Amino acid sequence: MRAILSVSDKTGLTGFAHEIAGLGWEIFSTGGTKKSLAEAGVPVHGISDITGFPEILDGRVKTLHPAVHSGLLARRDKPEHMEELKKQGLGTIDMVVVNLYPFVQTVFKGNVTLEDALENIDIGGPTMIRASAKNFPGVIIVTDPADYAMVVEKLKSGGLSLDDRKMLAQKAFQHTAMYDTAISQYLWQGNDGFPENMTIALKKRFDLRYGENPHQPAAFYSEQRVGAGANTGITWAEQIWGKELSYNNILDADAAWSAATDYAAPTVSIVKHTNPCGLASFDDVAEAYRRAFAGDPVSAYGGIVAVNRTLTAEMAEAMRGTFYEISIAPDYEEAALEILKKRKDLRILKAKLPVPEAQAPLVYRRVKGGLLVQVADALPEDAVTLKTVTHRAPTDDEVADLLFAWRSIKHIKSNAIVLVKDRMILGMGAGQPNRVTSVDIAVKRAGEKSKGSVMASDAMFPFNDSVMQAAAAGVTAIIQPGGSIRDDDSVKAADEAGIAMVFTGTRHFLH
Repeated sequence: MRAILSVSDKTGLTGFAHEIAGLGWEIFSTGGTKKSLAEAGVPVHGISDITGFPEILDGRVKTLHPAVHSGLLARRDKPEHMEELKKQGLGTIDMVVVNLYPFVQTVFKGNVTLEDALENIDIGGPTMIRASAKNFPGVIIVTDPADYAMVVEKLKSGGLSLDDRKMLAQKAFQHTAMYDTAISQYLWQGNDGFPENMTIALKKRFDLRYGENPHQPAAFYSEQRVGAGANTGITWAEQIWGKELSYNNILDADAAWSAATDYAAPTVSIVKHTNPCGLASFDDVAEAYRRAFAGDPVSAYGGIVAVNRTLTAEMAEAMRGTFYEISIAPDYEEAALEILKKRKDLRILKAKLPVPEAQAPLVYRRVKGGLLVQVADALPEDAVTLKTVTHRAPTDDEVADLLFAWRSIKHIKSNAIVLVKDRMILGMGAGQPNRVTSVDIAVKRAGEKSKGSVMASDAMFPFNDSVMQAAAAGVTAIIQPGGSIRDDDSVKAADEAGIAMVFTGTRHFLH
């Protein structure tokens, strides 16, 4: 029995090679893998002993040879195939252990040259993998070091079953599919629009107990992305305390982290059912938390808390008395962790902040039979241009609150309305089938605090009724996209109430 071992990830390789050599397998290898095996005392031959041809072109051509691929592709159940091998003086290759050049790791380093990237595109490896996987009834294909122990155990106990071989072949084809996806993503960078064909490479992080409801099986996958900032956010967060995350935990945590990290200033968000029920910016994170909590203390119970600065002991103290599912921060003071870890039901996550220069990620929404794909709503804070459309222009303080409100609105489900004062949400209405109801909910939530606040709407006002509701509640300024055929009615209503209104020309729908 002959095996070819040629890997980039050498984890567990020498132990595996010693095991199969002890079972009588003849091992062939290439380049660095051959050197590692030989240094570990594993009996190993060069691939040239199979091909009768030297490795050439700096190792670009070594396994791309009929003597290799005939041995992989010959069907053992076809006498004519076996006779042809014999006639040509060739033998079968019965196992291939391959994983590919570290293309993704190379392009993740940043400032990688095109030459370096191209040199890390493996050709011989994927070709051997695909040939072996195509002929899996006769060839064992191993691409994952985690499978070494299983393969050795099976070989010692009589061999791999057809189902074992099929499972390994499936993993092999998925391995090359993810590899090709990464290369395609890299080569597409810098192009406008969307490619005609698209694949998404996903790797399972872990299984979940269930999905949104107990009868729905679920798992959590990370998207393999090429480029700056690809390993930031909730997907790659480190859980440093608490029980396992649930499907809904992950959704809410992502919403909370996205809202908090969308601001340059120290900001705390409290999220419930993916909507920020509390959001505030302040120089001191403990005070930012208190203000965020004050926005809706009732809804905060059972929510997710995220802060875009180190979570301090003072903030942890301020969180006492309210049950939270998760806290998320880029870092924690040791004293803060001591306080938080006294909560047995709290999950504590540490996440990397977004990379400013990172390209906005793609957003995928599933519909039956397809995907909607768009670039994330990631306009920078300074990208909005305010156009005053009323007689009165907003004051500087109102502008600061309007911009805070406008940034918050994109994290709230449409039809979205928020009331803001001193860079904190006082009330919000979300996910309603009409905007009037959202205004009503936001005003009721804010109560008396609505007097002197500003209001943001994620989309235009089709009628002046929302403006009139705002005026009755004591709102002093409004920010909205504009663009309705009845804009003049809304502007007139604002002028009559002494409200300053600005248009942005952009909207922030979040369905």
